[in-house]
Amino acid sequence: MAERGQLPFPVKRLCCRPGYGSASRPGQQAGGTGLSSGVLCAGPSSATATVAAATLGLLPFGKTQSPESLLDIAARKVAEKWPFQQVEERFERIPEPVQRRIVYWSFPRNEREICMYSSFNTGAEDLTAAPGGAAGGTAPGGGEDTAAVDENRLPFRRGIVLLDGGYVDNVLQVGFHLSGTVTDPAMQSEPETVCNVAISFDRCKITSVTCSCGNKDIFYCAHVVALSLYRIRKPDQVKLHLPISETLFQMNRDQLQKFVQYLITVHHTEVLPTAQKLADEILSQNSEINQVHGAPDPTAGASIDDENCWHLDEEQVQEQVKLFLSQGGYHGSGKQLNLLFAKVREMLKMRDSNGARMLTLITEQFMADPRLSLWTQQGTAMTDKYRQLWDELGALWMCIVLNPHCKLEQKVSWLTQLKKWNGVDVCPWEDGNHGNELPNLTNALPQGANANQDSSNRPHRTVFTRAIEACELHWQDSHLQHIINSDLYTNYCYHEHTENSLFDSRGWPLWHEHVPTACARVDALRSHGCPQEALRLAIAIVNTLRRQQQKQLEMFQAQKKELLEIGVTSITNLEGWVGHPLDPIGILFSSLIEACSVDDESFHGFSDFTENMGQCKSLEYQHLPANKLLEEGESYLTLAVEVALIGLGQQRIMPDGLYAQEKVCRNEEQLISKLQEIELDDTLVKIFRKQAVFLLEAGPYSGLGEVIHRDSVPMHTFAKYLFTCLLPHDAELAFKSALRAMRLLVLESMAPLGDTSRPHHIASVVPNRYPRWFTLSHIESQQCELASTMLTAAKGDVQRLETVLESIQKNIHSSSHIFKLAQDAFKIATLMDSLPDITLLKVSLELGLQVMRMTLSTLNWRRREMVRWLVTCATEIGVYALDSIMQNWFTLFTPTEATSIVATTVMSNSTIVRLHLDCHQQEKLASSARTLALQCAMKDPQNCALSALTLCEKDHIAFETAYQIVLDAATTSMSYSQLFTISRYMEHRGYPMRAYKLATLAITHLNLSYNQDTHPAINDVLWACALSHSLGKNELAALIPLVVKSVKCATVLSDILRRCTLTTPGMVGLHGRRNSGKLMSLDKAPLRQLLDATIGAYINTTHSRLTHISPRHYSEFIEFLSKARETFLMAHDGHIQFTQFIYNLKQIYKGKKKLMMLVRERFG
Repeated sequence: MAERGQLPFPVKRLCCRPGYGSASRPGQQAGGTGLSSGVLCAGPSSATATVAAATLGLLPFGKTQSPESLLDIAARKVAEKWPFQQVEERFERIPEPVQRRIVYWSFPRNEREICMYSSFNTGAEDLTAAPGGAAGGTAPGGGEDTAAVDENRLPFRRGIVLLDGGYVDNVLQVGFHLSGTVTDPAMQSEPETVCNVAISFDRCKITSVTCSCGNKDIFYCAHVVALSLYRIRKPDQVKLHLPISETLFQMNRDQLQKFVQYLITVHHTEVLPTAQKLADEILSQNSEINQVHGAPDPTAGASIDDENCWHLDEEQVQEQVKLFLSQGGYHGSGKQLNLLFAKVREMLKMRDSNGARMLTLITEQFMADPRLSLWTQQGTAMTDKYRQLWDELGALWMCIVLNPHCKLEQKVSWLTQLKKWNGVDVCPWEDGNHGNELPNLTNALPQGANANQDSSNRPHRTVFTRAIEACELHWQDSHLQHIINSDLYTNYCYHEHTENSLFDSRGWPLWHEHVPTACARVDALRSHGCPQEALRLAIAIVNTLRRQQQKQLEMFQAQKKELLEIGVTSITNLEGWVGHPLDPIGILFSSLIEACSVDDESFHGFSDFTENMGQCKSLEYQHLPANKLLEEGESYLTLAVEVALIGLGQQRIMPDGLYAQEKVCRNEEQLISKLQEIELDDTLVKIFRKQAVFLLEAGPYSGLGEVIHRDSVPMHTFAKYLFTCLLPHDAELAFKSALRAMRLLVLESMAPLGDTSRPHHIASVVPNRYPRWFTLSHIESQQCELASTMLTAAKGDVQRLETVLESIQKNIHSSSHIFKLAQDAFKIATLMDSLPDITLLKVSLELGLQVMRMTLSTLNWRRREMVRWLVTCATEIGVYALDSIMQNWFTLFTPTEATSIVATTVMSNSTIVRLHLDCHQQEKLASSARTLALQCAMKDPQNCALSALTLCEKDHIAFETAYQIVLDAATTSMSYSQLFTISRYMEHRGYPMRAYKLATLAITHLNLSYNQDTHPAINDVLWACALSHSLGKNELAALIPLVVKSVKCATVLSDILRRCTLTTPGMVGLHGRRNSGKLMSLDKAPLRQLLDATIGAYINTTHSRLTHISPRHYSEFIEFLSKARETFLMAHDGHIQFTQFIYNLKQIYKGKKKLMMLVRERFG
């Protein structure tokens, strides 16, 4: 047997063979053909090979031709559990056939384990569970084709291709070491390459791998996969040798020397320096190598002290996680990290110790992420996706420390590490970096010395706090052990029906523990490969919840009158189960739903694994025969649905912080999405009915109870799902549940604050605070969706429509959402394939009127759209609706909206045609429109006068009234632009004198300075002058003084002057009659006054411009003087005036030599 001492090479154990005598070793003779000649890995007989193949999954069980030999059975068990050193030390001599079978069975036999270490997923069932429901490695945004392509690129899939293609060769097993060559076939851009692969293994685990391909990844490369699968699938084609130390022991001195010299000759360039160094050390008596008995043998298997675990490249795990984190969520890094978490869960499920090891490596990189310090310093929150990764990290540590199979020293080690991470300043908080007021893990309420401690002084809970607390939990409770280990654990003689009874009235076991903690146990059992135990505990927890629900209902009904009278609205659960960090309801639901999922692959033998790998199949859920501890007709499926409904309907307080609130919404939607995948049958409908009744009658214990706390999480999303499920089967119950859920007390300013004391039998742990609701907009949109769903369902039922309308008007406080509901109701009422539903149209109109009233005095960018839609809705209903909104316009519209949109649309030809109105109806609407127009003009003449005049055109009295309103307002409240607009309208309608009067009023409001030569009112002034000129000399004479007073711009005045001298005043008078007469003289009024004003304006403007003129404006100034000269020359002494003007300029501004030189060149 091998003797062991201090190892000069720690990775190998020392082997020394003292000898059994020459007779026992025929291979010692020169040229012997003992073990060195090699034997195939096949068993001692073909029958044994067949059995081995069946064991490996290569043949179906039940088709072996002979039973397995006792030697193989024993060798397989020893190979799985014992390190080979222990075998050697336990027995003085091990026969060679026994050694061969132990070595044979020591290689892994489960292809799933090879796959686990060479790809992100191990089969179809894991593909659907992967984040995003996509295959590992699928690029973000990729479809099924992309997933299929990436699936083929996985190392495991590529390894199968290499194996099936015959690219594995030279396979040799020496002891616990497997080697071979794998050829990568030539590709379009790459030549053929041959990779040398070496694999060490121990106790059915691969302990180390090397490949000349230089693979740098977390997982084994395709070449390692191909060689491993070759050994699993074709063991009879692999030459098997015992460890090399056994072979060397059979050689005599000459054979050993020949062996060494040949080895050096073949590999002299690689091993010669090492061989010489070793030779020197062996020949030196005092060398370290001579102090140790024996020599290392890399093929001799594991030492007793060696840890038995699969090879995991820790450095690559760290590098990959670091890389993904550095990408900050881009390039699909978040998805890759989720896949790593899924890999950890996969390892835990296989009870592989590398699961905890890998999670430790991942956590270390997460804690070292430099962004944590940066975010802490800046006071900014981490991204939502990154926050979810931390949540999963904390949940995985919960699973690990709750491992029912772990040893105490392991748990102590984990606890030390978790406390170290927990103590780091940048460690993320559990609630998303907001205040913590949740109770600890193992208690529903704070207890002990810190029970009354102010929440603000409590230490913050980090993502690791729950895992640290879970280290104190154990599995030794006898009642718990009986629950998880037996389907028959009952006590029909148990009669102690207290609140914490161990059994219910039927004798079935209950498990009373803080619900999230109990569910964390279920998750731990599932995660560590104990699905049946997890299922049994889940059933006990659900039965406990159902019993608790019944007790709460009885308790509330006994005190209902008293509690309702005092308005108790206490929260019974500070910790909501939906959105909880441990996701208790999600765990229970998943555990139960997995037990009733039907998947054909689950019934196949293991040989189908690689054939079916990567094929995603939709699962069907059936009422499979269930655990004994269920009612007749119940199944895992009914239990899963019921616990989901219980959790969704729980009244719980809205947590603090944006992330925590978003998580509540997200988890609720995820759970409902899973429920929607289940097809309802009569059995499940009964569950829905039962839970709906419970939730409606359970008072403060239910989110649908008669009284709820102001800060309770709203039930809109859940109620919408409940409504759609119940509607085809029990419409009355569906509407009752949905109407109860419509409330949103946090928006009701007058809502009672509720009693935050602790009423008898109702535990309240709500602190006296009202958090900021970050997700309120999302909640309101869900409330709107619920209302819309009810409106659709109530179509044709007058009473229900009225009830839904009342609920909307009472509970919805957002005008935009009410408007959306009004639009929805209108669309439903006017579907193309049916006659309009008048009742629903009236509901739509009523909602629209409410929106008008709500937004009348507030700014809303959709207001014009809302007004136009309301008129459309009223038009669809009929004349009386249109007449009603016009008569009550002041409560619904602004004067501008009423005249420019409402009345104008009502009076349009399209409305008359649409409603098929007769003369009487048209006149009635027109009369209402005129009344509206005059009222609006009185209230807001600036914006409504023109519309009022337009609407009143066909009624002389109304038109005159509107005109008088304009005149009354013209001197006080109307601007020149408004008056000019109305004036032009009057001229267009054939009232030139009225137009003239309004134009003169407009000009009195105008003030045009010398430099405003591009003012928008210039065209209006020119038009007014042209109008007065066309009316006659008197009108022009009256207007010009006003123009001179209001207009100081020289170019505008000169333009007016020139136009007035082109034609005779009154040439085109009223009714198109042409007047004959002479042109007006510039030497007489009123043109003389205009001419003098124009010349004065030019002089003033010139001086103003010269004050700040720059050289680049000189040429422009010269052109300005040229225009001024034209105006000067219109006077009889204009030439003299202009010459004097230029002279004065040259004297005053002689310092501007260059400019004055230009003036002299042009004007002398």
